[in-house]
Amino acid sequence: MSFDFDLFVIGGGSGGVRAARVAAGDTGAKVGLAEMDRYGGTCVIRGCVPKKLMVFASTYAPMVDEAQAYGWSTELGDFSWTDFRGKLEAELDRLEGVYRRLLDGSGVQKFDARAVVKDAHTVELSTGETFTAKHILVATGGRPQRPDIANAELGIVSDDIFHLPELPKKILIIGGGYIACEFACILNGLGVEVTQYYRGAQILRGFDDEARGLIAEQMTASGIKLKLGTNIEEMRRATEAEISGAVSAENDGMGLPPEARGQASAGQDAGAGPVWVKSTTGEEEVFDTVFFATGRSPNTTDIGLEEAGVALSRSGAIEVDAFSQTAVPSIYAIGDATDRVNLTPVAIREGMAFVETVFKGNPTPVDHELIPSAVFTQPEMGTVGLTEEEARDQEPIEVYATSFKPMQSSFAGRPDRVMMKLIVSQKTRKVLGCHIVAPGAGEMIQLAGVAVKMGATKEDFDRTVAVHPTMSEEIVTMKSPTRSS
Repeated sequence: MSFDFDLFVIGGGSGGVRAARVAAGDTGAKVGLAEMDRYGGTCVIRGCVPKKLMVFASTYAPMVDEAQAYGWSTELGDFSWTDFRGKLEAELDRLEGVYRRLLDGSGVQKFDARAVVKDAHTVELSTGETFTAKHILVATGGRPQRPDIANAELGIVSDDIFHLPELPKKILIIGGGYIACEFACILNGLGVEVTQYYRGAQILRGFDDEARGLIAEQMTASGIKLKLGTNIEEMRRATEAEISGAVSAENDGMGLPPEARGQASAGQDAGAGPVWVKSTTGEEEVFDTVFFATGRSPNTTDIGLEEAGVALSRSGAIEVDAFSQTAVPSIYAIGDATDRVNLTPVAIREGMAFVETVFKGNPTPVDHELIPSAVFTQPEMGTVGLTEEEARDQEPIEVYATSFKPMQSSFAGRPDRVMMKLIVSQKTRKVLGCHIVAPGAGEMIQLAGVAVKMGATKEDFDRTVAVHPTMSEEIVTMKSPTRSS
């Protein structure tokens, strides 16, 4: 049978673009790709990249006090969201252009359209065009969820945060995952009054308990109002009386500034006002903006997958095997649409493994073991391998941990603390997990991840000479276990 394409990719994010251009460029396959929004996907356009730039922007304010402690006479002016947003948008435009040129350079035929799977070998575009393909790769990513409560549309989600016409003066963030915590720190650093509700007992569920506890302490110390065991119960537009009450309470640090009265909340429709919120603990408060960071869902709705025979989980994730193949042999899926490990580098690896398997004749299962990751809170957390809790349930372990004030902050009189932690198997002596809470933890964990992936033992760490004076030297100088279990 003759096909229009050897491969048709649905989705122009990092995973889909990588698979498309490698298949076309390395193997000469005829490849088409459809993207209904912007090329680069969540990570480049509305995720990792703009978020990290906002992280950078948010860290400058405390540097002034630290610089003064080191003898510099300096002052910091006001942060201009308008100036920053303009540069941010220009950078995202540049990066999208890079992705488009990479596809063009590899010979991939691009379609700026929405694609729907019609059957095992056919896709239909929103332009009305229909194409056949020997293989179809679904790389449609995910989207932020809103909670199922009345008036949830009054709040924003992570896709909206980069497009606010102005920064809110006062924001409520709902959620305790990494997105909620990262943006709580970012907005706090940019001068926004931040309150964060999380229904659980501690933020960052699934991460090491000791590490997430330290981050919660540091977030609270920085001025974030972190309210655990708390969720949103009701929300609606605030009345004039409630807005007036919030303004009058401003001197107590609880209210909106006078200029917010009667204005639209950032990111909401013109003419709209601030939002009144009642929490599950009975507190009532008025906020400029409510930001929902309450999870993400796979982008698999209404694109014809189930009709074509592709199995979806209850959450809408595409069910695939170790080679990213669906129940329909000609259809594959990678990235957040499969809800396996929702990280951009993982989607790229999955795309590469797909090309190796399907176009290079080298069956390559995706390796999801021992993936390093970082949470860009302030301080950052870097992690790879098992948490102490996971390892303890698996086998007898030793825990090597230390917490201390880093030299730079200590000299400046700042209360910041960092933590280094190794989880070690008593039987094999392998390092099962490494967890770092510190400035630059993301950079550190990338290198530690190499050692853990290679199966390094605690004695391998011990034999490594420390780089002094650095924070990271503590990873190789912890000689005695803190505890065993």
